[in-house]
Amino acid sequence: MANDISLNDDELERYARHIVLRHIGGPGQLKLKSARILVIGAGGLGSPALMYLAAAGIGTLGIVDDDIVSLSNLQRQVLHGTAEISMAKVESAKSRLAQLNPHVDVRAIPSRLDASNAAEIIADFDLVIDGSDNFNTRYLVNDACYFGGKILVSGSVGQFDGTLTTFRAFEAGADGNPNPSYRCLFPEPPPREMAPSCEEAGVLGALTGMIGAMQAMEAIKEITGAGTSLVGRLLSYDALYTRFHEIRYSWDPENPLNGRAPTIKDLSIHDLA
Repeated sequence: MANDISLNDDELERYARHIVLRHIGGPGQLKLKSARILVIGAGGLGSPALMYLAAAGIGTLGIVDDDIVSLSNLQRQVLHGTAEISMAKVESAKSRLAQLNPHVDVRAIPSRLDASNAAEIIADFDLVIDGSDNFNTRYLVNDACYFGGKILVSGSVGQFDGTLTTFRAFEAGADGNPNPSYRCLFPEPPPREMAPSCEEAGVLGALTGMIGAMQAMEAIKEITGAGTSLVGRLLSYDALYTRFHEIRYSWDPENPLNGRAPTIKDLSIHDLA
């Protein structure tokens, strides 16, 4: 933990702009160095999130992705370059992050997250950033983080719009009720025609950069205790009209995960997905 580690001279200079911040300081930087963060996906959201987390000095970064870099990725997945086309994304990401900050331990996990491995993979980390691009994975990550007692920072993008929120569903809120989970916010996935993939509908590259960087920001806040958490608040960004909206949401006692009568007892439900 932070009390058992220190910053060497190179790190003190590297993180100097953090260390002078009142809400971070030396103690906060040590928390970042001892933190273990898992990023689901090394794509549009995962790329900026990973880069800013590595630059911030997160001690251990895990990356789960089973895809390879393709030319059509490069419009938004800035962690990769033309030379990395056809390379596994986790290996491309690991190489780039090592150049960015050699003090970070990057764990490449070239797998698709599913019900058979999610709990085991997530168990090794303190916080999870979900940069996935489909509802099945988002529900799986949400449920695995709930059962594993892990903080989840969730982001999504579509064309010119993005959203961001944080879940700590394994804890109770100030009112004594459980904190909400993804299943309180989205009880069931929307019809496919209402949520087309980026491949089908397109997405503005810079938008993924904004939301992914904000996911890194919220993760840093959760680790250091700086500022106010996004638990119970959904931040929505409309890039076309440059507008932010905040929607407050709360625990749904009827939700099947952490409601009053939960029907989801483990991750086996996702074997059916």
